[in-house]
Amino acid sequence: MRSRHRETGLWPLLLSGLSAEESRPWADGEVYPASTSSPDQHDAAELLARWWDASTGTDDDDDMLSSVDRVAVTAPFRRTWPGLAEPGDSAGPAAHFADRYAEFLGDSSVRLGLVAAPRGADALAVTGWSGPANYHDTGEIAAVVRSWEERFGARVVGVGFDTLHLSVAAPPATPRHALRVAAEHFAFCPDNVWQGAGTLTAYAEQLLGLNCWSFWWD
Repeated sequence: MRSRHRETGLWPLLLSGLSAEESRPWADGEVYPASTSSPDQHDAAELLARWWDASTGTDDDDDMLSSVDRVAVTAPFRRTWPGLAEPGDSAGPAAHFADRYAEFLGDSSVRLGLVAAPRGADALAVTGWSGPANYHDTGEIAAVVRSWEERFGARVVGVGFDTLHLSVAAPPATPRHALRVAAEHFAFCPDNVWQGAGTLTAYAEQLLGLNCWSFWWD
């Protein structure tokens, strides 16, 4: 279905549900396309800069981390947004990595969704998926994923209740580049670091040469 996208106009997604309630959100209709903004309304660079500022700042109501702890987590950039990372060098056709990742993600519990959308990023907004609702509008998420499609050969492969899975044809190949990409991921989905690697540097090490990116919003 992915190879026939130009012919059909349908972008394929592997759809998974909430672990304890597999029917959510897809079979239950827990999607909200009418309230999702268009990716065309947003600029990826501006969004990521704003989200970085929000995630690295201090919140009087949030006692999970002190300002010192937050600075340590996001070293070496600390509170300074480093800007968009430069494009990666492709390791092969984006379609090849998308197909490989689909084989990895596919099992008896996933559904095949066919979305009338011009590209994978836009399919997120068209479906009305609300996985990152506690953080961002899905149209904003789609705008950033568009940028990753263009700079890193990313392709949207799988979507869950609160998860997103992308194949990547041009991942970072050096520690410096990986840190810049990690900063974008942290702004996009801070839980990948807060509840994952623990620090930006540790997370960046995981991204080196990695041909798939996964995100999870708490």
